[in-house]
Amino acid sequence: MTGRFGPLAAFAVGCALITTTAARADDIKLPTTMAFTAYDTGTAGFNIAVAVGKMMKDKHGTDVRVLPAGNDVARLAPLRNGRAQLAWMGSGTYFAQEGVFEFGAKEWGPQPLQITLSVVDCNGSSLGVAADIGVKEVKDLRGKRVGFVVGSPALNQNALGIMAYGGLTKDDVKIVEFASYGAMWKGLVNNDVDAAFGTTITGPAREAESSPRGLIWPPMPHADKAAWERVKKVAPFFNPAMSSCGAAHQPGKPIELSNYPYPIATVYATQSPDQVYSITKAMIVDYDAYKDNAPGATGLAVKTQTMKWVVPFHPGAVKALKEAGQWTAEDQTHNDGLIKRQEVLAAAWKQYAAAAPSGDQEFRDGWMTARAAALKRANLPNGFEQ
Repeated sequence: MTGRFGPLAAFAVGCALITTTAARADDIKLPTTMAFTAYDTGTAGFNIAVAVGKMMKDKHGTDVRVLPAGNDVARLAPLRNGRAQLAWMGSGTYFAQEGVFEFGAKEWGPQPLQITLSVVDCNGSSLGVAADIGVKEVKDLRGKRVGFVVGSPALNQNALGIMAYGGLTKDDVKIVEFASYGAMWKGLVNNDVDAAFGTTITGPAREAESSPRGLIWPPMPHADKAAWERVKKVAPFFNPAMSSCGAAHQPGKPIELSNYPYPIATVYATQSPDQVYSITKAMIVDYDAYKDNAPGATGLAVKTQTMKWVVPFHPGAVKALKEAGQWTAEDQTHNDGLIKRQEVLAAAWKQYAAAAPSGDQEFRDGWMTARAAALKRANLPNGFEQ
C-alpha cells in the first residue's frame, strides 16, 4: 500500500495529472512566429511585451518579435495589416475604437479593436514633472512646458486629462511636440520640456529621476471631487489610483494619482478566435513564467483584470477568461453593449465616408458631427465634447 489509496490509485492520480497537463498544452496552439507592437524600447509596455514573448518562446516554441513604435498609429498599422498579431496599447485603444483625433482621418475611422488581457498594477499614470522647476501641484504647471507626441492622441489627451485636474487647458501651458514617447522623456532630461505623461514604472521615468533635474509626480488627491469631474470630462478612462511603485516614489508613501489599464494586449475583432484564445490562455496559465521579468508584469494576473472598461474583450479572450473562472453574466452584458457601440460607429462611418467632403479638416469636423448624431440616435454617450 502507498498511503491510504494504494499504488494503483496513486498511479491513476499521476496519469490524470499528466493528462490534464497535456490537454492544457494541446489547447494552446500558437504559430511558430509572431510579432507584437509596443511603445518605445525601455518603456513599461515594451518590457512587458518582451517578457510575454520570452515566455511564449520558452513554453511554446514561438519566436516573438517586439516592434517598438513611437505613436498609436504606428502601433496599430502592423496589426491592421496582418503583420502583427498583438499591439500592446494604452488609451489609444479607446480613441481608435471611437474614431477620434488621428483616427478620424479618412485612412482610419472607428476601429473594431478588442482586448485580451491588460495590466493594472501598483503604479500610477500621470504627468511626470522635472523636480527643478518648483512645481508642487498640478495647477502649478501653468505657463510651463508640457510634452506632446506627434501622432499619439492617447498621450496628448492623457496629458490634457491630468492638466484638467488643476483647472488647466492646453492654452494655459506651452506645448512642445516630439516625434515619439522616448524623445519626449529625453526632452525632459535635456531641459527641452518640463512635464511628460507616462506611467510611474516606465524606464524613461527612472532615467529622469536619476538625472540632474530629478522627477516628481504632482499628487491628485482623490477627495477633490470637482477636480476629478474635470478629469473625467476630458479623459473618461482614468480612475483614481494609489501609486506605490516606480520612479520618484518613497517606500511606504504611496501617491494619490490616476491610472487606467496599461499596457493593453489589443487585437482586432476580425482576428481568429482560436489564435486569440491561445495567446490569452498562454498568458493566463504561464503567468508565473513571466510575472517577475518586467516591472508591472504582475498586473497581468487574471484575477486583477479590469472587466468593465471602455473597449470590449475578444471572443477568444472571453473563452479563456471563462475557463479561468473570471467571466460573469454581468461581464457579458457589459461586453455586448460595447460591441453594439462599435457596430453603431462602424455604420455611421460607412454612411458618412461615402459622401464626405474632400478636405482633411472638413472631413474630420463633419465626421465628429455625424458620429455624435449616430450615438445620440442609438441612445449611447458621445464621450467627447464637440
